[in-house]
Order: sequence, then C-alpha cells, then structure tokens
Amino acid sequence: MMNHISFGDSCRNFLTMCKPRVTGLIVFTAIIGMFLATPGMVPLNILLAASIGIGLASGAAAAFNCLIEQKIDARMARTRARPLPTGQVTSSQTFIFASVVGSSGLGILYFLVNPLTMWLTFATFLGYAVIYTVFLKPATPMNIVIGGFSGAMPPALGWAAVTGTVSPEAWILVLIIFAWTPPHFWALALYRREEYAASGLPMLPVTHGEEYTRLQILLYTIILVAVTLMPLALGMSGWVFVLGSAVLNTMFMRYAIAIYRVYSDELAKRTFRFSIWYLMWMFAVLLVDHYFFYPI
Repeated sequence: MMNHISFGDSCRNFLTMCKPRVTGLIVFTAIIGMFLATPGMVPLNILLAASIGIGLASGAAAAFNCLIEQKIDARMARTRARPLPTGQVTSSQTFIFASVVGSSGLGILYFLVNPLTMWLTFATFLGYAVIYTVFLKPATPMNIVIGGFSGAMPPALGWAAVTGTVSPEAWILVLIIFAWTPPHFWALALYRREEYAASGLPMLPVTHGEEYTRLQILLYTIILVAVTLMPLALGMSGWVFVLGSAVLNTMFMRYAIAIYRVYSDELAKRTFRFSIWYLMWMFAVLLVDHYFFYPI
C-alpha cells in the first residue's frame, strides 16, 4: 500500500514522470521551429498556446511511457527510483493524470492554435507512447532509429503552429533531430548496457556488442554532419550557421571518433552529455542566423 504523500510530493512525482528535461528540449526545438517559420516575430498568443500545448502533450507521452515501462524501470538503476517503481503513485493515478494532461494539451492546440498542429502532435504522441514504447522498443535493436521520427517532430509542430502548413524547411529541421537521435541515445546505451541487458530490451550494445555500436555512432554522426549542411543548400540559412555548425560538428565528430578508437564508459557519458548541448546550440545558431545575419 502507498504511504500518505503530501500534495507537494505528489506534484513533484507527477512532474518527474513528465521527464521535464526531455520535455523542455522538445518545447525548445518546437519554439525554434516557430521562429524559423516566419521572417518576423511569432504572435505572442500562438507562441504561448503552442508551447503550452506541445509541452503538455509531451509530458503526457512521457508519463504513459513510464506507465508502460514501469516493470522495466524497476530493473534499471537509472530509472528504478521513478515514482511508479517505488510505489509513490499508482498505475491508475498515472493513467488519469496522463490522459487529462494530454487531452488538455491537444485541446489547447486545436482551439487556440490550429487543427493541423493538434493532429500532428497527436500522431507524434501515438508514435512515441504506443508505436515506439509498446512495439518497437522491445522488438528490434534499431528501435531508436525507427522510433526516432516521433521524437524529431517538434520543429514541424512549431512550424505548423505558425504557418498552418509543414514546408520542406520544416522537414529539414526534423531530419536534423532524426539523424542526431541514434548517436545521442547509443552513447547512453553503451555505458548503461548491463542495465539494458538485465531489462531484456534488445538495445544495440546488448544484441550486437560494444564495437558494432561504436561504429554505428561514428557512421550516424557522419550522416548528421551531412544533414546539417542541408539548411544552406535549401536557402534557409547563411554562413553564420555554416560556421557555427562546423564548430559543433567538429566537436561531435571528435567524440564519435574517440569512442570508436578507444572506448570508456566515462567517454560515452561525456559524449551523451555533449550531444544534448550540441542539439540546443545547433538550433540556437539557426535562430541567430535567421534573425540577425541572414541573408549575407
């Protein structure tokens, strides 16, 4: 049975299940998508409503992920302290919470933004919470590649919020995150490989070994570097982005090459942490280029 938990503790538990750092990165990339979609400023009402709606839907998807994977989470050191495995919240409470939060987010998007953004967000929600978590993750070591599309969608959601359409430029932003996801996640999976083995999930380091995973990180990082050249080719950025992305790509390639040549768990941890900053700075440089330096 659950012990009595204060209202403040309950709020913190539910917030934890929304994975606020991941949700924050999702909202950040969606906001960048909003600003890149227009030559001027994003209307404040759209900016706020879209950010809140996407954030709520993302948090709900994360909570559903925790609900579905609670038994797996209990077997992994990284996740066993989450509220569900420790019994601080129940499955029924989590389901009700995620349903209310997700429905609220979708409602905000439908009525205060536009139906396209709502439907794209709903499809993204299903892609992560159902297709990836329920079907792909336990079925194939390429789960993060196939399922990475749903996690890459936020810039397109932001773009649709402002324009009511999803243009080729928006899909370039999606493609950057899609190519970034495998090296980002496999760095984590490498130094957590024993936990994933214990969980029974077929993660790449478990099914194909450390050396093969290190090679895949290097190859996907090369693909990522190539993809980040596409904004210039499509005419949506200038040389400021090229220079900024060159610095970031050089740093990421150094990590990928180092992991491939001589592996250590500490290096994998540093690569994983850097990859988060890499994505944030890559989109930030795109934004600076868009408003202050382009065209050159």
